[in-house]
Amino acid sequence: MNVSTTIWIVTIGILIAAFVLDFVVVDARPHVFGPKQAARWVVAYIIAALCFAVFIWNYFGAEYGQQFLAGWITEYSLSVDNLFVFLVLMSSFAVPEMLKHRVLLIGVAIAIVLRGILIVIGAAAIAKFAATFYVFAAFLFYTAISVWRSHDEEPDPEGNGFVRLVEKYVPTSREYVGAKYITKINGKRFITPLFVVILAVGTTDLLFSLDSIPAVFGLTQEPYLVFAANAFALMGLRQLYFLLDGLLSKIIYLARGLAIILGFIAIKLFLEAVDGTTDLHPPHVTIAQSLMFIGTVLGVTVITSLIAVRRSPELALQSEISHALEESTEHRGDAIEHLGSEDPKA
Repeated sequence: MNVSTTIWIVTIGILIAAFVLDFVVVDARPHVFGPKQAARWVVAYIIAALCFAVFIWNYFGAEYGQQFLAGWITEYSLSVDNLFVFLVLMSSFAVPEMLKHRVLLIGVAIAIVLRGILIVIGAAAIAKFAATFYVFAAFLFYTAISVWRSHDEEPDPEGNGFVRLVEKYVPTSREYVGAKYITKINGKRFITPLFVVILAVGTTDLLFSLDSIPAVFGLTQEPYLVFAANAFALMGLRQLYFLLDGLLSKIIYLARGLAIILGFIAIKLFLEAVDGTTDLHPPHVTIAQSLMFIGTVLGVTVITSLIAVRRSPELALQSEISHALEESTEHRGDAIEHLGSEDPKA
């Protein structure tokens, strides 16, 4: 796949334009982002991703079109886990409802840039060392087992080590000042909790990309498609956050479905690594077969979940989203308490 510099520039330009449009049109005046508005944007981004798939299919060929679709669907599904952590972070930093969309908008922009850097590193490693696939396969096997066994790990309500480092060395206020990122107190500049929580969302996402990026590389080795799949998944993810409570609480077997997909991609990567580093010729899993497998697993996961919840509604209370909601309530405002130790108003 030969992607010209022009196509890269146009793609990144359109991505930036989408964020600018979202910021200027949707978030010009911070407001509570309702489920209906969120649903319209989710549908719009899904349609945009499908249109992009059609472009890739027609311009570069069916093989690459299928690779993008498989990568995007996988990335979008895996990124759902991010939402549960975002939920806890938002509550822990006591983000006002009208500012949540802005936090996700800018936080996701940071995440896309950081993921882009990881994709470049991953692509370089694959190009130089065929054995990189062994590492990716082993990591995905481990992740698949971890996802299958539990989703009970409690998210860090204060973000991550990098965020705490910023809080330690940069004067931070405990109070939100509208949509401002920096405020003055007694003549001294302080960053607001809005700045900190945006940083927390953007950098925490990087931890999740450590399994999702290798998974997409297992479906396509084209950096352009890996980047596009990540970008479209994250852009659609923002609005999905506002549909958490009635949409995802019913998909109770999502973790199991994702674990199966990760395990499948790990096997695919292992077979490709064996083929590229030995004289053996193991079975080759085509991208069409991969796309069919991923679609089938997700379809079965959703259908069996809905049937189970319909028969036993109490199962929804044991879902990941219910657990995340419980954690968000338990940790509400916790991170704010650790901010502003040097704040004269604290």
